[in-house]
Amino acid sequence: MLCRSRKAKRRTGRLNEGWNQMLNVMIVDDEAPARSELRYLLKETGRIGTVVEAASAREAVERLMENRADVMFLDISMPKTSGMQLAEALHKLKNPPAVVFVTAYSEYALEAFGVDAVDYLMKPVETARLIQALDKVQTRVKPSRQATPPVERIPVEKSGRKVLVPVDKIRYIEAKDDYSCIYTDTDRYLSTISLAKLEAKLSDHGFFRVHRGYIVNLAYVEDVETISSGILQLGINGVEDKKISVSRRRVVALKRALGL
Repeated sequence: MLCRSRKAKRRTGRLNEGWNQMLNVMIVDDEAPARSELRYLLKETGRIGTVVEAASAREAVERLMENRADVMFLDISMPKTSGMQLAEALHKLKNPPAVVFVTAYSEYALEAFGVDAVDYLMKPVETARLIQALDKVQTRVKPSRQATPPVERIPVEKSGRKVLVPVDKIRYIEAKDDYSCIYTDTDRYLSTISLAKLEAKLSDHGFFRVHRGYIVNLAYVEDVETISSGILQLGINGVEDKKISVSRRRVVALKRALGL
């Protein structure tokens, strides 16, 4: 049963003084009671804005495409893709959430900080330790909120003129001889920048080289299909009637990046 004494609540309130940044949270745990308990404790701190829940790593990736999260409270032991594997995959995203592991197992603590986790909480979670973790998360996410970095853009050719396309509008990029074709949901642009150079430039923005001829924006991957020959094909949100094949040697890395 979830309960706290009035004294504990007063103590939490004092620790919250001066807090002026509401955090958007995602809780990832395959056990519903554990998610419910943590959600309650987080809301009780008065520091939390939205809370989104996911029961698996795959569901977490899908939810991240729809809901921005400042911090992910992540269980380690989950079916199929573990929390540790998901934490590694998050580094592929342009703006990954901070990660706080919440687990019943102490032996993964060293490995957790190897994937840049902010904190490591043991179940059952104590309110004081949760508040300490939120303090660390605030320190981690605060710099990114204080200054908005300039939008990264790629110079392209369109109808004889130079156009600057924001990278977050790009769905995928295709190699065409010595050029690159950049596709958004509404248009196609020609770039003189090679696919290899674009790969290096965009790797920190959530893009992934799935094939020697294609780079995709992982944020717009809508579905993953395995065809009869065992090759994966990707469907891209906002681009109809287009399937992008994945090179066999890139399948494992792609699945990891997508949390599959």
